Amino acid sequence: MEPDIERAAGEVQGTDRFRLLVDSVVDYGIFMLDPAGNVASWNTGAERIKGYTRAEVIGRHFSMFYTQEARDRGWPEHELRAATREGRFEDEGWRVRKDGSQFWANVVITALHDRAGGLAGFGKVTRDLTERRQHEEAMRESEERLRLLVEGVRDYAIFMLSPDGMVESWNSGAELLIGYRAGEIIGSHFSRFYRPEDAAAGQPAAELETALRVGRAEGEGWRIRKDGSAFWANVAVSPVRDAHGVLRGFAKVTRDMSDRRRLEQLENSSRRMNEFLAMLAHELRNPLAPIRNAVTVLQLEPSPSPIVRSSRDMIDRQLTHMTRLVDDLLDVGRLTSGKVRLKKERILYNQVVARAVEGVRPLMDARHHEFHARVPSADIHVMADATRLTQVIQNLLTNAAKYTPAAGRIELEASVDNGVLTTRVTDNGAGLSEPAREQIFELFFQGAEQGQSKESGLGIGLTLAKSLVEMHGGSMQAKSPGPGLGSTFSFTIPNATMEGRGGADGGAGSARVLIIDDNRDAADSLAEILRLMGCSVKTAYDGPTGIARAKEYAPHAALVDLGMPDMNGFEVLKALRVDSPRLLVAAVTGYGNEEDKQRTTAAGFDLHFVKPVDFATLQALVGRLVP
Repeated sequence: MEPDIERAAGEVQGTDRFRLLVDSVVDYGIFMLDPAGNVASWNTGAERIKGYTRAEVIGRHFSMFYTQEARDRGWPEHELRAATREGRFEDEGWRVRKDGSQFWANVVITALHDRAGGLAGFGKVTRDLTERRQHEEAMRESEERLRLLVEGVRDYAIFMLSPDGMVESWNSGAELLIGYRAGEIIGSHFSRFYRPEDAAAGQPAAELETALRVGRAEGEGWRIRKDGSAFWANVAVSPVRDAHGVLRGFAKVTRDMSDRRRLEQLENSSRRMNEFLAMLAHELRNPLAPIRNAVTVLQLEPSPSPIVRSSRDMIDRQLTHMTRLVDDLLDVGRLTSGKVRLKKERILYNQVVARAVEGVRPLMDARHHEFHARVPSADIHVMADATRLTQVIQNLLTNAAKYTPAAGRIELEASVDNGVLTTRVTDNGAGLSEPAREQIFELFFQGAEQGQSKESGLGIGLTLAKSLVEMHGGSMQAKSPGPGLGSTFSFTIPNATMEGRGGADGGAGSARVLIIDDNRDAADSLAEILRLMGCSVKTAYDGPTGIARAKEYAPHAALVDLGMPDMNGFEVLKALRVDSPRLLVAAVTGYGNEEDKQRTTAAGFDLHFVKPVDFATLQALVGRLVP
């Protein structure tokens, strides 16, 4: 009997050691259930996880640890039946602690049998996986947010490729950009998005190979939509690897850059056009120089015939027009490339207007335009580039002259209000339609109304004028009642001041000039320029009237045309000298060689002016009359 007693004692000691081992486990709830599911044992881990002491739980049914929903559907009993049938049952789900809080549990239930094979109960091991569950939930939520974010992006095509380049995901941006729905493209190779020649050249494979080799591949090129149309795409491809570094596929982002490419092409075309215009302008200037010299030689020719003189003057006018076009070509090229620099200084705006009018006067005279300038008699000063403002006014006046029919009316008006200088050029010519008003300042624009002109030009003068005004801090606009009803172009320049000279026609203190010429247009245009230069001016259209007006007006200077009928300039000079021996008298004639000058000097004229009298000559005259 002693061996049996020793074996029994050993079994008791083994059972005690096992019980102590199980009871010491704190990370797992380990307990026994009887065949009916009542708790028969309870370790320290079960007490820590579930919150019940051994005394509180022994003898109670294990369903107390389940949620009400699980109990209602009989889940605890299902677990025991499954364990009885299979020998083991494992599950994860929500369980309930003593305090009512829930935790995510991993549960293993094992059926226990006695030596006779009968069901003796169940062993149950419970592990708290709440922290892992929360982490997994957080990961799932993060993945879902990322999925929703990617899916919601509509400006970028974002999709996944398998390691061999098959499409595995497809966002709404990809559908919008490339045209395929997810069901149509997932499972297809991404080489479908390439042009046939690019696919044949191995571009898709090279793209993935580069991404693998350097970690990322980015480039631009043509891609093909579902409908067969091509678009310029920016593409970025990145390899995707798992935690062990194993390649899982590629992430691909595609963006439509067609608009940017078109803009770059337009900018390049514009740059090349500007370079071409600059080269063309320089090349055109080469033949203009000898033509100008030839005209000068013709002007010096003594006693040319009327036909030669008429042809010479026509060439002179057209050459001036051609020179202005070439200058505009050069300037518009400089403007678009940012090479125009203003030389601002305090200038007398009245003289700027006078110089501009003098430059355009031959064109207006040739068309028999009636021109009037209304500029304050006071001196208008402004910080500006005089040459560029002269160019602005000339371009506006030239535009008005070109699109105003013969014998039409052109007006120029300047005013200063609250330090802002406003200049308006108004005509009764072709006018502008509403669409033309919106586009009139665009480079090379030629509207329907402008296209009717015989001298429609290049369509750059107004663009240039507007740009130059804006460089001065001003603005320019165009107004018109409609086609055939004339138009008004106006611009403003800030920081202007006005210092009065006072008086009508220039007032006290200004030079008084008398013009005697039977050519009314010539007399009136010359008078306008002199008024703009600050002079008081009277005109007479025949000799006797001029002599009478000189007695009334007492001018400081008289400009006398030589070729008047009935009473020529030499006869007028003699009459003027009777009453005004010290009067400064200038001969105005179309002849300008040395013999002609000697003849007028011998007759008693103080000065000899050749028609048309240029601005520098008039400026010198005014400077001589008024210190």
